[in-house]
Amino acid sequence: MRQYLVPILMILAVVSCSKKENLMNVSGSIEGLKKGTIYLQRIVDTSLVTIDSTVVDGDSNFAFSTELESPEVFYLYLDKNDGTVFNDRIIFFGEVGDIVITTSRERFENDVEVTGSETHVKLKEYKDMISRFNKRNLEYLQAGFEAQKDSNLLKIDSIQRLIDKNVLSGYLYTLNFALTNKDSYVAPYVALAEAFDARIKYLDTIYNSLSPEIADSKYGKALADHIKKIKEEEKEAK
Repeated sequence: MRQYLVPILMILAVVSCSKKENLMNVSGSIEGLKKGTIYLQRIVDTSLVTIDSTVVDGDSNFAFSTELESPEVFYLYLDKNDGTVFNDRIIFFGEVGDIVITTSRERFENDVEVTGSETHVKLKEYKDMISRFNKRNLEYLQAGFEAQKDSNLLKIDSIQRLIDKNVLSGYLYTLNFALTNKDSYVAPYVALAEAFDARIKYLDTIYNSLSPEIADSKYGKALADHIKKIKEEEKEAK
């Protein structure tokens, strides 16, 4: 009997280890949160789906675990149970291993700190730069609004050119970021999320520059499918 039991135990051990190798553990705390519900979410077929949730009642610590095929974007959503329609949602790039997220109830999105995910660090680098372009756009729009009140057509035209230039700069930054980070899982994600309508030659260049591991990831495959769909549509349109 023992000669059969040993191989079975070995198989179970291998299966158990393989599962752990693909596991993402997310834990953390939310300062100032006494009551509420925390949801771990991901996008599935364009829909936001809740994977797990935990109810907070005095203890603001939380912990979730889920299996991953490859690094991907997740959301941490907080329902404060305060009767308001708008609550808070944190985006982070999940990967296998232990990830720690800390923030506060009052500044849920702004106070967030994510550790344990190298891919998230790269995503934050991208988002920090894009936020600069967005901030500049808001400043231009405010200036344009003031120019309109003064009926200053020359200034309105000048500001519009600045806006167009800034939007183009942000777009080019996105394309360049995806190209220069071909070994990061963020590259195909950024191409899909922020440059999905780029010319096919640019998307092709980004995809063809990806390392084999990245190209075979969730977003790498999605980018390949997106490119294929565009090419088929262009072919049918001819």
